Amino acid sequence: MHDPLLTPAGIEQCRILAKDFPFKNDVELVVASPLKRTIYTALYSFPEPIEKRHLKVIAMPELQETSDLPCDTGSSPAEVAREFQSKPIDLSAIETPEGQHWNSKTGKWAPNADAIIARAAAARKWLLSRPEKDIVVVTHGGFLHYFTEDWIGADRFAGIHHHHLPSSVAYHPHHHLGEFDIILNNRHAGTGWANTEYRTYTFKSATDPTFVETPESLARRSGTEKPLSKEEMKNLQRTATVKPEEPGHQKAASIQAKV
Repeated sequence: MHDPLLTPAGIEQCRILAKDFPFKNDVELVVASPLKRTIYTALYSFPEPIEKRHLKVIAMPELQETSDLPCDTGSSPAEVAREFQSKPIDLSAIETPEGQHWNSKTGKWAPNADAIIARAAAARKWLLSRPEKDIVVVTHGGFLHYFTEDWIGADRFAGIHHHHLPSSVAYHPHHHLGEFDIILNNRHAGTGWANTEYRTYTFKSATDPTFVETPESLARRSGTEKPLSKEEMKNLQRTATVKPEEPGHQKAASIQAKV
């Protein structure tokens, strides 16, 4: 199905997150992939900060999912505008000359390693440039491994395809360098993120847009396990990239060709 909506079960998961999310009073900015399910995940999961702070969810095409399957391919800017015409959404990024082709899955938006790595880096750099201190990013399971450069659990949900369920969230409470939460949009083959899971990150420095997961976030999902070293993470990434995949359905792990 092309650019599907959330199911009732997905909407309920978002409502649970809206109730349980511990940083809702601190959120200053909400950014989401322009796919319909991700935008709805943002709207259903963060109604309180959106309403209280009069926020608009920024639809950022760089955050779209990695594959060119119909379910991971977005709609035209005009269709997205029709779907969310009465909602607090900022679609300006997909209305630029370049952004208008965000759903073409060609060029900058192609489902290949180089293009995905480049747009993940661009998204991190853009976040670092923002003045807000507490940022929520709503995106997709496959893309999140490129976005966070964390390949742990890339095959955790292999074979599970729930494309109408909600995203994962990245929360970024800035403090001195800035932090943020990432929320997954759907549990997808080839991802270590669960539906509506959130993790919290900061940047490595004020000039380096490399993500560093906070100790609290690591403990929440890993307990007392020791984080992998940079070299161990590279080795894990290499392992994840050699697995075969069906034509047209690229997992984040299998798209990645080099480190």
